[in-house]
Amino acid sequence: MSELMPRVIPFSPPDISSSEIEEVVKVLKSGWITTGPRTKELEKRLAEYCRTSKVVCLNSATAAEELNFRICGIGAGDEVIVPAYTYTATASAAIHCGAKVVFVDSQKDSVEMDYGKVAEAITSRTKAIVAVDLGGIIADYDELYRIVETKKDQFIPNGNTDLGRRIQSILNRVLIFSDAAHALGATRNGKVAGEFADFTDFSFHAVKNFTTAEGGASTWRDIPGIDNKEIYHQYQLYSLHGQSKDALAKNQLGAWEYDIQGAWYKCNMTDIMAAIGLRQLDRYPELLSRRKEIISKYDTMCDEVGVKHLKHYRENMSSSGHLYLIRIPEITVEQRNEIIIRMAEKGVATNVHYKPLPMMTAYKNLGADITDYPNAYDFYHNSVSLPIHTKLTDEDVEYVIQCFEECVKAVKG
Repeated sequence: MSELMPRVIPFSPPDISSSEIEEVVKVLKSGWITTGPRTKELEKRLAEYCRTSKVVCLNSATAAEELNFRICGIGAGDEVIVPAYTYTATASAAIHCGAKVVFVDSQKDSVEMDYGKVAEAITSRTKAIVAVDLGGIIADYDELYRIVETKKDQFIPNGNTDLGRRIQSILNRVLIFSDAAHALGATRNGKVAGEFADFTDFSFHAVKNFTTAEGGASTWRDIPGIDNKEIYHQYQLYSLHGQSKDALAKNQLGAWEYDIQGAWYKCNMTDIMAAIGLRQLDRYPELLSRRKEIISKYDTMCDEVGVKHLKHYRENMSSSGHLYLIRIPEITVEQRNEIIIRMAEKGVATNVHYKPLPMMTAYKNLGADITDYPNAYDFYHNSVSLPIHTKLTDEDVEYVIQCFEECVKAVKG
């Protein structure tokens, strides 16, 4: 490999083209910038993309996950099973609803939850399991459905709302939720993210493959006996103060009057955000394709130098390529951190995904202890995330690889 000139490589900048900028300008000039026609259009197109009946666009994936729980009537006295190896939003959304989070360890040498431990963690209070499609790799939802079917005798449907009680009674088992914040466009066994779980949330944050600057969305599988329009309407109520009409509906001639049906929340998406998303969706296939090209180059490097990495593309499975996690054998936390510093000194931003939640103060205060999750800690302690985004040129990728090899060699000796 030839010596490359030093350069600055950010970790995950948004890929915004003139198409997104022009669409935002149109919205700003239209006089309609809050939730309106472009948000509704984005919801329709995302539902088609995810092969689901309805999508609700919101201001974050965290809000989307929280509203998923609230739609299903999950709250105080309930338990929600969550991987120890994930970002805080996966757990905090359940806590916002008053539920108790029950962590489970990862599989050995994996970021995927240990399904045997999931089965052991289910009690009569368990209402939901949240799987995380970390890095854009779809979890094993078939196994989760198999597990909850074998535990149906323990499930007690209740729900703190009428809609939640009906959903729980009809499904009559622990609900499966997908934290697909990383996974829009990922596939497994012929299905696309959004089709797997009972309820799914996506993130459109600035660092995600597909962005609306901030933003997120919920979608769900059809539930026999419950009209999707009713579920969608309840999301609208929850996301806009419990107001019976949104601004677009109120703008119709003589339609000013509305009701407040609950003292609820404020987490709607704006048309400015949706404008970005509409044009991002136009470009999304090529963005995913470019990520696959970069990952192929990283995989080749890792295999050559003996560094472990996630498998993003396998038979019958295609990741969205959101994160590139690697593990450097036989190094300590301190050595891992030194590699990160050395990479930064060369202009390459790296990261760690993630510090397990039981290591965080908020969750330690709730009684979590990382010693109960040895596989999660073992994966974390020598893990580094390399920059993976569609603003990288081939020369940038070559520079990252060159810097990484030099830094690892310098630290390991």
